[in-house]
Formats: sequence, structure tokens, C-alpha cells
Amino acid sequence: MQKSESQNIEYKESWRDEYLKWICGFANAHGGRIYIGVADSKKIIGVTDAKRLMENIPNKIVNYLGIVVDVNLLTNDNKEYIEIDIMPSNIPIAYKGEYHYRSGSTKQVLKGVALQQFIYKKMGRSWDDIENERATLDDIDRSAIDYFLKKAITSDRMPITSLNDSTGDILYNLNLITDEGKLKNAALLLFGKRPSKFFTLADFRIGRFIRSEHDLITQDIIESNIIEMADKVVELLKTKYLMSPIDYKGLDRIETLELPEDALREAVFNAIIHKDYMGVHIQLKVYNDRLELWNEGNLPDALTVETLVLPHRSYPRNRNIANTFYKAGFIESWGRGISKITAGFKRVGAKAPTFENNDGGVLITMYRPNVVESVIDHVVNNAEEKLIARQQDVLNEIIKNNTISAKQLADILNVNDRTIQRDLDKLKMLNLIDREGGRKEGNWIVVKDVVKDVVKDVVKDEQIKKQ
Repeated sequence: MQKSESQNIEYKESWRDEYLKWICGFANAHGGRIYIGVADSKKIIGVTDAKRLMENIPNKIVNYLGIVVDVNLLTNDNKEYIEIDIMPSNIPIAYKGEYHYRSGSTKQVLKGVALQQFIYKKMGRSWDDIENERATLDDIDRSAIDYFLKKAITSDRMPITSLNDSTGDILYNLNLITDEGKLKNAALLLFGKRPSKFFTLADFRIGRFIRSEHDLITQDIIESNIIEMADKVVELLKTKYLMSPIDYKGLDRIETLELPEDALREAVFNAIIHKDYMGVHIQLKVYNDRLELWNEGNLPDALTVETLVLPHRSYPRNRNIANTFYKAGFIESWGRGISKITAGFKRVGAKAPTFENNDGGVLITMYRPNVVESVIDHVVNNAEEKLIARQQDVLNEIIKNNTISAKQLADILNVNDRTIQRDLDKLKMLNLIDREGGRKEGNWIVVKDVVKDVVKDVVKDEQIKKQ
């Protein structure tokens, strides 16, 4: 025996009927072989009742599992042992009412959501392909359909005449409604007026943290159909959570998002498309130095974290959602999403994102440049008096959003209005900030353009390093 125990091989010294569970697990997974009369060390010890086993084992497999496998009698050094060769089944196989599955070198009993997903997969369907008995066309938002059509037509993936098609016809052409008029889960997620009516955890949550998950300072929940969700997420990131350092090219004022927007958008698309919608919401944690984007749903069996960043086939968890996003021109259909994210960061000379399996899902970590902390450190270190941590946070929020109100600052930092006003007065007294315009329509300015100058210095330093 040359091969060690693995995902496809199991060694047993003697036969026990409980090994029918292992056969069930192999049939439900990718097939495999069980050797009877072989120790874990791969030493052949043989069986003493080979003839009886060659009759009993095939019969028990048929009677308990309903499948036919090859049972072969082999000989080595005059010792007889048995090989059971199990092919993968294209239908779910149960043993005494339980569905076993071989994963790695272990056997699992599938239950709950995992069992449901397994059965869908064996049926050749994905969760988003299942009909929703409670939904009607009245639950579909035509404006979301029109938004999709404009994107798809611009991308040359649908004809302009589609604008005149009825909602039902468009959904039918996208395979989102059955011949009997039953809407599929994907239709409600993509174009629903209120997807949360049917799926309680289909929202996208963004939280702002400082350095760890224990110091949450603000958060947002985006409840939306998923065809428009990426736009809303990216727009909120640009206006509230991320910086767009200001630079000048001649007389032109240029504001470039601190992270490559196309790569960021691709990462959001990836999370939305591959999320397990029977699980919890998508989570995006924004820290001073990084963004952590997590969606529930492990990688497909054919992929690992190592192969994910290499060229690979597309394995969409939600086929109809993926197809609609492709038609809209949001993604390519060839498994290029991860490489596009990595290439986007590489193009601007930023640190490459990392990918990992984490808590039953996929975690993408995208690293921020040091612009934010460089600006804050410069301002704080050059202040006439030292600022306390909260006042630094106030300055941080103003740097990110110069239209933020005192009330919003109080909410974000979880303090009362008087405390925020004292902090603002302190920053004004130190000539660090000033107010331009009224309370409602005005904006904050950082005195003497210190932010612009520091950001330009940081960007210049980074360009020098690249050269």
C-alpha cells in the first residue's frame, strides 16, 4: 500500500457494519476507496473470512444505501484483503435516515443548513434558484429592474429593446421566475422592494473601529436589493468612512480615494454574490489601518485559499445572482474577481489584500495607506497643547468629512452635545479648525490647509519609495 489515509482513502483492519456510514460519506462526496484488512500504517494484515465478506458487503451496501459499488478481493504475500471502490453519487445517499459526507480525512453527519445546501447541490440547483411561495410580482421594484437594464445595455450584454419588456419577461429571460409565475429567491434579493420581508439577514453592515473590534465608534446598516447594494456601500465608504486625499494638477483639484475604487467595488460584488443567504449579514469593519470584509459561506470544495489567488474556474454559490451581475456588466464570468481585486491594489502600489477562511466564511483584508494617521499625528504633534484621545477622534472625523455636524460627532463618539462643543472650541482655540458658513450648510476647514500639505507629503514620500 503506497497511499496514506486521505480524503479518498480509508484503511480498516476488519469489517464492521458501521463502515456503511463511511461508504455513504464517500458516495455523497467525491468517491473513494476503503481497504479491509489493512492497518492505518498501511501494513496489510489480511482478513480470515474473505469469501463471506465478498458476499455480505455488496448485499448490505445495496440494502442499506441503495447503491452498487465494486468490491474486489486482492492478495499480497498470500494475505487476502478487500478493496471497496465507491463512485460519487449524483443523488443524495442516506444511511438509516442520516446523510454522511466525507470531508478531508473525517466523516460528518450533515444537518440543518449544511444538509439543505448539500441536497440543493446534488439536485443541480442553488439556493437562489428555489421558488419562493410567498412572493408575487408586486414584491418586485421596477426601478431596480430599470437600473439593471441601463447597466446591462451600457455593457452590451442586453439589447436596448429590453427597456420595453415587461417585468415578468425580464425576470423570465434572467431565469428568475418559473413557467408557472413563481418568483425565485434570487429575484427577490436582486430586485425586491423589501428583501428583508423574505430574508431577515440579507443586509450589509459597516462598522468603524479604531484598532480592534472592541472600540466600535459608528456603524451603518444598508438594507437594499442587492443589485444596487454595491453602489450604496461604495458611496457610503467614500463619504463617511474613507479618505480622498486632495492633490492639485496645475489648477485642477484632484481627489482620489485612498483605496483603488474598482478593486474595492469588486470585493463588495464578490461578497454579495458568494454570500450564503441562509447565514448572517455581510460585515465590513473599517479600522485605522485596514478594511475587513467578511461574508458567510466557505470556499467551494475545489478551491483553497492558496489556489484562490491563482487563475481558476468560476464556482458561483448563487448561480442566478452571479448571472444577473454578469449581465449588468458588474463582473466577469471566468473566476477573475479575486485576481482583479489583487491587480487593482498592485496597480496603485498598495499592499496586496489577503484572503482566508474565517468563521464559516471568507474574509478579505484590504490594507489602508497611512494617510489618515499621518495627518492626525502631524496635527496632534504640532498642536500648542496636547489633545486628549476624544479630541483627536473629533479631528479625525472632521478630516474625513468636513460637513459633519456637531450632533453627528456627538452620536459617533457617544458623548453629549456639550462635551462635543467643548472639544470643538478647544480645536478652534488651538487654530486647528475653523467653521465656514452656517450650522446646516457650512463646513469645517483645517486651518492653513495642514491636511492637504501633509497628505501631499505622504503621497510624495510613497512615490519616492516606489521609484
